[in-house]
Amino acid sequence: MGAEKFFTAEKEGQKIAVEVKDFDAVSVISELEKTMGQLQLYQWALESQEPELQLFLAISQEIYIKHFQKPIFQLVVQRNKINLLVYEPNQEVILQWIKH
Repeated sequence: MGAEKFFTAEKEGQKIAVEVKDFDAVSVISELEKTMGQLQLYQWALESQEPELQLFLAISQEIYIKHFQKPIFQLVVQRNKINLLVYEPNQEVILQWIKH
């Protein structure tokens, strides 16, 4: 996949929008704040322009294990009902779809 991208796709007949993030900033909390703002803007835009699209945040398995197991990340994901797509970048394989 890549560092940061936004694209649409289809999964089992359902259209999805995917924001890919690598969380390689010096401060992962700052990156989390920035990402939450971007996702909120994307969600609002999708609701008005393409309501059939469901938004997902794509992160590598390494980032999922390293950061998204921390309480603050879990809280943000749960409170904001962020759908996650966890992938393995070398093989370009999706490992988990986590819907909230």
